[in-house]
Amino acid sequence: MAGAFPGGVPWRISRLDAEGAELTLPTDEGNLRPGGTVSGPTMMMLADSAAYALILSHIGLAELAVTTNLSINFLRRASIGVLVAEASTLKIGKTLALVEVRLHDGDPDHKVAHAVVTYSLALT
Repeated sequence: MAGAFPGGVPWRISRLDAEGAELTLPTDEGNLRPGGTVSGPTMMMLADSAAYALILSHIGLAELAVTTNLSINFLRRASIGVLVAEASTLKIGKTLALVEVRLHDGDPDHKVAHAVVTYSLALT
């Protein structure tokens, strides 16, 4: 994944298998918004990245797998430290893929956000 993005990636893949994906992002002051909570754009980036990794694990490398929709609900404050995204496939079709992503701050029982991500697939 790092080779696909010229600037590299700030997260690491903790797990990637048939059941789903887990990405971990260390957070620091650069990820905070006013009020001392991890910013929405940081959480959206991690959710989108987890969905992308999971989809590519199913369809192979495809440059034209692109986000068409990302819907996120912020559930509670995410503290500085670590942010974890757990992604699972809802559906992978011929032209669209749908992934559910749950984000927590290191404690799986302390969900901080929930996202549903849709990707458009241009398979050849």
